[in-house]
Amino acid sequence: MAETKAPAGRGHGAPSPPRMAGPFAAGASVPDRLAVLPQYLLPKRALTSLAGRFASARAGSSTTAAIRRFVARYRVDMSEAENPDITSYATFNDFFTRALRPGARPIADAPAVCPVDGAVSQFGRIDDDQIFQAKGHRYSTTALLGGDAAPAAGFSNGSFATIYLSPRDYHRIHMPCDGRLRRMVYVPGSLFSVNPVTARGVPGLFARNERVVCIFDTPLGTMALVLVGATIVGSMATVWHGTVNPPRSATLRQWSYDDGPAITLRKGEEMGRFLLGSTVVLLFEPGALRFTEAWEPARAVRLGEPMGWPPQD
Repeated sequence: MAETKAPAGRGHGAPSPPRMAGPFAAGASVPDRLAVLPQYLLPKRALTSLAGRFASARAGSSTTAAIRRFVARYRVDMSEAENPDITSYATFNDFFTRALRPGARPIADAPAVCPVDGAVSQFGRIDDDQIFQAKGHRYSTTALLGGDAAPAAGFSNGSFATIYLSPRDYHRIHMPCDGRLRRMVYVPGSLFSVNPVTARGVPGLFARNERVVCIFDTPLGTMALVLVGATIVGSMATVWHGTVNPPRSATLRQWSYDDGPAITLRKGEEMGRFLLGSTVVLLFEPGALRFTEAWEPARAVRLGEPMGWPPQD
């Protein structure tokens, strides 16, 4: 495994992602624009750092009280947790990344399964290199993957799925199919919220926020699994690396896993986690996957349910 660094947006000499046309997505409504406007003004990085310190603090009864309020406000179902005892969590992070009890999320007998609990934001075909974000706005695969056009080209006219994790959801990410890790890239960026209103209002949201890009070889071909950061997301971690961020910097970082022992994960195995919610974007090559007919935008989904099958002949 080798780590390399490059200026943000210029991995392997690729051109920087294109500049955004303006602060709001072209199709954003006036209410969405007004709702998003404060995010351009707030000190998002400072707020995120503060939230991270709080979430990792061992504050005893204060931590337990915060967890109780969170569970009540977001109606978190603790009966699904491996450890349902709120008072036993030493930090808010321990609670937020809690494991599920065995059998809580059966893994379907399908070539590709949903990797998280959440809600479908968008999914479908990639048009050349353009991914649909929301009405009136798209972003490129090259921008999403950190400015490197070479791996992005393999997903041209392929398929994508964007899944949003709300605060109440289980926040570990699992493999949608068997995979061997080839590359991981940390891409520095903004820290906008990733909720549906922001997705409608901020152009190129998922290609401008901080993110961790993981490239796998799978039975379905090459797959990109992208963890997108957001405001208050204290960190993102993978099972093979541990915490990827913080530290945060303006430098794009890359790790190659072509040399050394192979890192392979089975369908349904945990691959990473968010410390305070976010979004996952999946990319597949052309002809790799047709999504289940049950999926539609805004539909709630659960880890392990069928996501798709190879296209029929």
